[in-house]
Amino acid sequence: MTTRRLEGFLFLAGFALCIPAANWLIGNAGTACVPQGPCLIPVAPGVMAPSGVLMIGLALVLRDLVQRRLGVSWAVGAIAAGCALSALLAPPTLVLASAAAFLLGELADLGVYTPLQRRGLMRAVLASSAVGLVVDSVVFLWLAFGSLDYLSGQVIGKAWMVLLALPAIALLRRRDERLRAA
Repeated sequence: MTTRRLEGFLFLAGFALCIPAANWLIGNAGTACVPQGPCLIPVAPGVMAPSGVLMIGLALVLRDLVQRRLGVSWAVGAIAAGCALSALLAPPTLVLASAAAFLLGELADLGVYTPLQRRGLMRAVLASSAVGLVVDSVVFLWLAFGSLDYLSGQVIGKAWMVLLALPAIALLRRRDERLRAA
């Protein structure tokens, strides 16, 4: 197995693990848990978000890397499997919101990443993650809670994970370029 394929499967495993982690976090971990609502974490001074937000931000980046290493068909398959996994693992009151937000957010990410990937990995990851995290946030909050009260927190929390992943993506891109040149 080539290094690229092995990395792709590692990214795929990480992507899959983000889903149960996000669903567990939203109901079980946070600095405050809202009755009949999510557990919350601070993502900026005075800004709270449902605690699963960090894992979904990471999932958006990992989906891009799955596509980069294994191809678009693997990425689409991962989205479909992730949607099913999200529905199976979400708390009963959040099944529809979790699955729909995951599906639509990841498809939006794929739709932006695919045409941009040839123009540069960093640009593609940033743009696709930005679109995906907004779609995921709006759909999840509206379906789960009938409100967009935590929208700024959702967007900020997911953006933190994307930004934290950028140095690793830059290293990956540089290594890919060196290997191509060799």
